[in-house]
Amino acid sequence: MDMQLKDKRALVTGSTSGIGAGIAKRLAAEGVAVAIHGRDGARAERVAAEIRASGGNAMVTLGDLTDDDAANHVADAVEANWGGVDILVNNSGGKTGEGQTPWWELTIDDWLQTYQMCVLSAVRLIKRLVPGMKERGWGRVIQISSSSASMPTPQIPHYQAAKAAMTNMTVCLSKDVAGSRVTANAVSPGMVLTEGVVTWLEALAKQMGWPADLATIEKRVTSEFVPVPVGRLGRVDEIGAMVVLLASPLGAFINGANIRADGGFVPTVN
Repeated sequence: MDMQLKDKRALVTGSTSGIGAGIAKRLAAEGVAVAIHGRDGARAERVAAEIRASGGNAMVTLGDLTDDDAANHVADAVEANWGGVDILVNNSGGKTGEGQTPWWELTIDDWLQTYQMCVLSAVRLIKRLVPGMKERGWGRVIQISSSSASMPTPQIPHYQAAKAAMTNMTVCLSKDVAGSRVTANAVSPGMVLTEGVVTWLEALAKQMGWPADLATIEKRVTSEFVPVPVGRLGRVDEIGAMVVLLASPLGAFINGANIRADGGFVPTVN
């Protein structure tokens, strides 16, 4: 199916590995010129080189999006190179604190910095790049949230709250840009088999005395720790496929939505 994305321009933040890199590659495969963003130049160049080797168009822009000047530099680089952005995928983010840090061990700085990474980094780029989309009469903002925004656990409350804020502001933005042919949506992945998750699974298997085979570990985790009705974890490419649909003109009637791509992990109607 032709997703009608050829020659569109996208910035995918946090795209040097994992879900972000997968999204960038899927968009590039549809003919989108993709700006790879991160803070590590070598890693960013590797992803860009993979895209170019497959016949795609990619550039690299680096910067810490928790800083106003650095975020402006990222936006300036893409605008200088391509004249603007049609698709903004806000994937950059994370959490402070070690591992599954509980409520009472998190500092106020942990909360502030996590909001900076997950929420305000997205706000900075929205403020810079969405006005241009409105002027041109077409655009897509796609925020990568998390299933934990809808079904929080006692651990990492600052991260879960930040992702919930990201989902909420996406709906607000969709209403603000009404009538401009710019849409704003969120994608909330469940647990996805990224490099980092594989490392965690292997450590968990060793701790639990499970076989080292990854397929076996995945089956045990999705039945005992992270109950997923489809019986497996997500794949990076599956999140990328959802983003491609939302970015495409074919997804124009999807707006202000939070799309759960979690295998049914969150037990709710929305």
